[in-house]
Amino acid sequence: MDSKGTEFLLFRQGQLSFINEIDATFKDEVLTRQGELKKEWEGKIAMMKTPYLSTEYFGIVMDSEKPGVRNSPLHDLRVRQAVNYGFDRVKMVTYLRNNKGIPATSGFVPAGLPSFDTAKVRGYHYDPARARKLLAEAGYPNGKGMPVITLVSIPLYADLADYAARQLQELGIRVQVEVMQRGPLIDQVAKSAVPFFRASWIADYPDAESFLAMFYSKNPAPPNYTRYNNPAFDKLYERALQETNDSARYLLYQEMDRMVVADAPVVPVFYDMVMRFRQPEVEGLWSDGLNTLELRRVRIVEKRP
Repeated sequence: MDSKGTEFLLFRQGQLSFINEIDATFKDEVLTRQGELKKEWEGKIAMMKTPYLSTEYFGIVMDSEKPGVRNSPLHDLRVRQAVNYGFDRVKMVTYLRNNKGIPATSGFVPAGLPSFDTAKVRGYHYDPARARKLLAEAGYPNGKGMPVITLVSIPLYADLADYAARQLQELGIRVQVEVMQRGPLIDQVAKSAVPFFRASWIADYPDAESFLAMFYSKNPAPPNYTRYNNPAFDKLYERALQETNDSARYLLYQEMDRMVVADAPVVPVFYDMVMRFRQPEVEGLWSDGLNTLELRRVRIVEKRP
């Protein structure tokens, strides 16, 4: 398929039985701001959605020995926390994503996993007053004296980066968005050549360890793209690998996730969502958190006149 746009047009014409995701060009035509099918599409197509085990985030390289990190204002924990408090994830997901996704106001571990608990892992929410206070404590009152921070993104997510940059600008945090193609960006991030970057992490398997492995200091990049190094986190991670009791392991996961929130090596943006569209005559198609394509029970029923 040449593009997601062409794919949707063929689907709309009935030439495709189902599609995974929808091109951004058509999201406002098909979906309400609440992420539901618009009335005019009801009965013509069917939509399925479920939490996707994927977290979209902005990553911050923590190793001060890497170029561009030592003198970056993001080297200061208070600035990293101010960035986390400095933009509205809820409005971002509502207006730019039509609620395809869940604002990441908990930790780094996404919704859809059994250890996910918003009461036990509290993340960042939009709080400009708190962000300004943190900036002042860091020596940058209203951003005065703070160097420009470059946030590198792929074209597909440049609108999210621009949205965050505009709101951070209102606090005095000057963020310049640079767009780079996916391949070169991944290569540069793996080398820690990009101190502040947009990225996503998709679960290799349905367990929070797949996400927390990104912060284990003994792991290279990937998956530890931020070069996060916290001995207390490492001890808990190693304990969790040996823990066979699910409930006890989940408590360790939540404690590790709280550490990541506190140290802020990442800025979680949203937890993604699997969204599939099918023709009404397609039955038995389902979706899960890993976006598995399972067709054994799928069948095409005759269209009723």
